[in-house]
Amino acid sequence: MDTQSTQTPWLEPGLVRWAQWLLDSFRDWTGRELLPREGSAAAQASALFSAPLVVVSHGMEEDPILNYGNQQALNLWEVTWAELTRTPSRLTAEPVNQAERERMLMRAAGQGYIDDYRGIRISRTGRRFLVEGATVWNVHDPQRRRQGQAATFVTWTFLDGGQCAPR
Repeated sequence: MDTQSTQTPWLEPGLVRWAQWLLDSFRDWTGRELLPREGSAAAQASALFSAPLVVVSHGMEEDPILNYGNQQALNLWEVTWAELTRTPSRLTAEPVNQAERERMLMRAAGQGYIDDYRGIRISRTGRRFLVEGATVWNVHDPQRRRQGQAATFVTWTFLDGGQCAPR
């Protein structure tokens, strides 16, 4: 891996392709664009990474591993890219909230997407926050084969006080 891809892993060809699948799948399920689609695929991947909303996704493993998180997600979960992309998706919720999280993912899988998710998540350091109004959708490739799931949201409230929104 060269220095550029170490500093900007979201611009590696496989992740640029994943960003396109995230954006295309969101549009296909919701009928809306997640963000303006301008420029090349790499430009769109950069825009997604720096967007003022949280975007996070996982693949299709038996115990899905997070495979993408934009800068807002990295900040919120208090992790580096390398830490995020080694994290089982289930660990974004406390054990007590994992059954509720699994029900939500199953509902999104069955419907293609949901746009009314509300739940408690936890950062790497143990900081708890409430997510409201999240959209969760199935990510598919151009042949419409399911490749994972993603979520986006713009507002969260830290449960130790204070509300945080995009900076």
